[in-house]
Amino acid sequence: MAGEGSTFRLRCSLLGHGQDVRGLTRGLFPEGSFVSVSRDRTARLWAPDGLNRGFTEMHCMSGHSNFVSCVCIIPPSDLYPRGLIATGGNDHNICIFTVDNSAPLYVLKGHKNTVCSLSSGKFGTLLSGSWDTTAKVWLNDRCMMTLQGHTAAIWAVKILPEQGLMLTGSADKTIKLWKAGRCERTFTGHEDCVRGLAILSEMEFLSCANDASVRRWQISGECLQVYYGHTNYIYSISVFPRCKDFVTTGEDRSLRIWKQGECAQTIRLPAQSVWCCCVLDNGDIVVGASDGIIRVFTESLERTASAAEIQAFENELAQASIDPKTGDLGDINADDLPGREHLKDPGTRDGQTRLIKDNGKVEAYQWSVSEGRWIKIGDVVGSSGATQQTSGKVLFEGKEYDYVFTIDVNENGPSYKLPYNITDDPWLTAYNFLQKNDLNPMFLDQVAKFIMDNTKGQTLFTTSNQFSDPFTGAGRYVPGSSSGSSAIPGADPFTGAGRYVPGSASNTVPPVGGVDPFTGMDAYQSAAAKVENIYFPKKDAVTFDQANPTQILGKLKELNGSAAEEHKLTEDDLIILEKLLSATCNTSTETPTAQQLQTLWRAINWPEDIVFPALDILRLSVRHPTVNENFCSEKEHVQFIILLLKFLNPKGKQANQLLALRALCNCFVSNAGQKLMMEQRDEIMTQAIETKSGNNKNIHIALATLTLNYAVCLHKVNNVEGKAQCLSVISTVMEVVQDLEAIFRLLVALGTLISDDTNAVQLAKSLGVDSQIKKYASVSEPAKVKECCRFVLNLL
Repeated sequence: MAGEGSTFRLRCSLLGHGQDVRGLTRGLFPEGSFVSVSRDRTARLWAPDGLNRGFTEMHCMSGHSNFVSCVCIIPPSDLYPRGLIATGGNDHNICIFTVDNSAPLYVLKGHKNTVCSLSSGKFGTLLSGSWDTTAKVWLNDRCMMTLQGHTAAIWAVKILPEQGLMLTGSADKTIKLWKAGRCERTFTGHEDCVRGLAILSEMEFLSCANDASVRRWQISGECLQVYYGHTNYIYSISVFPRCKDFVTTGEDRSLRIWKQGECAQTIRLPAQSVWCCCVLDNGDIVVGASDGIIRVFTESLERTASAAEIQAFENELAQASIDPKTGDLGDINADDLPGREHLKDPGTRDGQTRLIKDNGKVEAYQWSVSEGRWIKIGDVVGSSGATQQTSGKVLFEGKEYDYVFTIDVNENGPSYKLPYNITDDPWLTAYNFLQKNDLNPMFLDQVAKFIMDNTKGQTLFTTSNQFSDPFTGAGRYVPGSSSGSSAIPGADPFTGAGRYVPGSASNTVPPVGGVDPFTGMDAYQSAAAKVENIYFPKKDAVTFDQANPTQILGKLKELNGSAAEEHKLTEDDLIILEKLLSATCNTSTETPTAQQLQTLWRAINWPEDIVFPALDILRLSVRHPTVNENFCSEKEHVQFIILLLKFLNPKGKQANQLLALRALCNCFVSNAGQKLMMEQRDEIMTQAIETKSGNNKNIHIALATLTLNYAVCLHKVNNVEGKAQCLSVISTVMEVVQDLEAIFRLLVALGTLISDDTNAVQLAKSLGVDSQIKKYASVSEPAKVKECCRFVLNLL
C-alpha cells in the first residue's frame, strides 16, 4: 500500500452497466484490469487506459439468462495461458469465458438455485456457493464433489492456499472449513448472514456479515478480533496485496478502508447498496453499487481524478437522498438539529457524520481529514432513494428477493411468506408457494393475481419455465463431518486369548502367479518391480479369504448356548450353517440352499455382542455366487445393506466393524455384489469412513481394501463424483492410518483411480494428496510401499 496516512480519492467513474454491479474481481490479463458483473446479465472486462486515469471496456460477455451475481478468475494453464473468467448467476449456472470472447467457452450446470459466490484454486479447481445450501467443487467442466452441511444459502466461498482446504460462509450465520470434501470445523460468532470471506494467510481469514461486523479468524477456530464501523449489512470484503489491511462495502452507502485494525477512512457513495469491491495490484480500490456505476479510488496523486470530476462526484453525492429508516445516521429528530453554523466546528475523525437543518431540510455531512472540510453526502428524506427493485435487498430465509409478501389464506389460519423476484413467473411462483405450504391448488389464480397486482406486472426479462427445487440436491455426494468419537482402548476387541479371534491370522490374499503385491510374504521379491509397475491399475477386487471353519463354528455354538431363548438356534440350524460354511469354503461341491441362507440371515440378526461369528460366516459365504446373488439382488439388498451399515457405527464393537467391512469387500467378487456396492456407494463410503477413528490396524486395512475395491470398479466406468468421493476418502484416511499394509492398499487405490484420467490427477493434486504421500517414497520395508508410492508420484 501507499504511504501511511495517505487518503483515497476518486480516480474515475465508469458507466456501462445498465443495472446494479454485483461482483468484481481483479483481472490477470491485461495487466491492471478487472472484471465486473451485473444484474443487466452481462460481465465486462475493463483495462487501464494508458492515456488518462480511466479504464476502457475491452469487451462485454453474455451467457446468462438472468442476473449475474459473482465472478472470479481461473489462473492460467497450458491450454489457456491468459486464464479464464467464471461468472455465476440467478439462472443457477456458471459460465466460463476466455478473456477475448463474448460467448461462454462452456457452461457448468448442477446447482438448483442462484450461484452467488465463486473462488478458484490451483490445478484448475473452482469452488461455487449457491442459495441451494450447497457448495460444489468443479474441475474443468465437471462437478467433482458437492459440499453439504449448511442449512441456508451459501453466500461466500474461498479456496485457501493450503491444498484441499476450502471455506464456505452461509445465511445460517456459520462458516465451515472443508478438507478433502469433508467438514472439519464450523466457526460460529456472527449474528446474521455471513456475506463475504477474504484470505489473509494460510492460517488466518476475514469474514463480514449482515450483523455489520467484520471478524478475523484463525483456521484453528479462534476468533481473534471483531471490527465495527458499518451501520448496516456488510456485503463485500477485499484484502490489500502484501499486507493485512482491507476494505469493506455495505448497505450504509459506504466504502471503508481499514488499516492496522482501525477504520482509517470512510467514503460515501451516491447509491444505497455498495455491493462489491476488489483491490487491484497497485492498491487502487474498485467498487460496484446499486446505481450501476463502477468507481475506482486511489491513493496515488498521479491517478487521482481532475478537480472537475471530483466536484461532479461530490455534487452527485450531495443530491443523494438518505432514508432515515436505514439507521445509517442513528436516530434522527429533525426538531433538535442545529443549523448551518454547526459546520464551522471541525470534525474529530475521518468519516464522522454531522446532520444539520437548513431551510426545513435535513442535510448530512461527512468530515474529511485530508481536505479539512465537511463534505455534503446527501439530503435526509422520508423514503429511500433506492427502490426495492434497484437494491434487491429484501431477505427471506437468507436469500434476496425483490418482494416478500405476507399471504393470509383465511382469516383464522396462519399467514405465509411468499418471496418473489420480478424475473419470476407469477404463476409458477404461486404454484410453488401452494405446494411448499401444502395449500389447496384452487388458490392458484388468486395468488398469481395477488402477485401481479402488487408488483404492477413488473418484469425485467422473459421468464424461465424451468423449475427446480432449491432444497433437494439429492443423489449427490454428501461428505459428512468427521466423527468425534474417541478411539476404543487397545485391549483385544474380540473374545480373549487362545480363542477364536476373527482376523488374528494373516489377512493375506492368495498370490496369483506368484507376483501379487498383496501377499505380504517375505518370498515376494520381484526385481522387475524396479522398472515395471505391477501395482496398478488393479483390475480385480481384493477379498478376505482366510478362514478356520472349525473355530468359527465352535464360537458360534458357545455363544448360542448363552443366547436368549428368542435368538437361540436349534441343533439342526447349527448343522445347516456348518453345511453352508463347507459349501462356501470349497470343502464341498454342494450349492448353498435357500434354507441355509434363511438360517444365516437369522444368525446375523443376533444381538450386537454375540453376532460376530455369524458375520464371519457371512463374510466367507458372500464370495459364493449363489449367496452373493441372494443377498445383493434387487429384492433383498436394502435390508442387507442397512444391517451391515449398522455394524459400522464407530461406537459399536470393533469385531463387528471389522467383519462388516470385510463382508462389504467380499461383495465385490460377483456382478450382483458390484452393482449393489456401486449403487449404494455414497451411503457405504460415508458410513465406512467413520471407522477410521479407532486405532485397530485390521479395521484400517479393511477400510483401505474397501476403498481399493471401489477404485477398481470406478476405473472401469467414468463416474466423476464417485472418483472424487474415493479420492476424498483416501486423503482423509491417509491422515490417521499408521499401518503400512493399509497405506499400501490406499496407494494402489489412488494409483488405480488416477490412471488414464487427467481430471482425477488434477483433483488429487488440488486435494494435496501428493504432499500427503511423499513420505512413503522412502519407506525401506516393505519395499512394495516405496515402489508403489513412487509410481503414484510419477503420475502426480
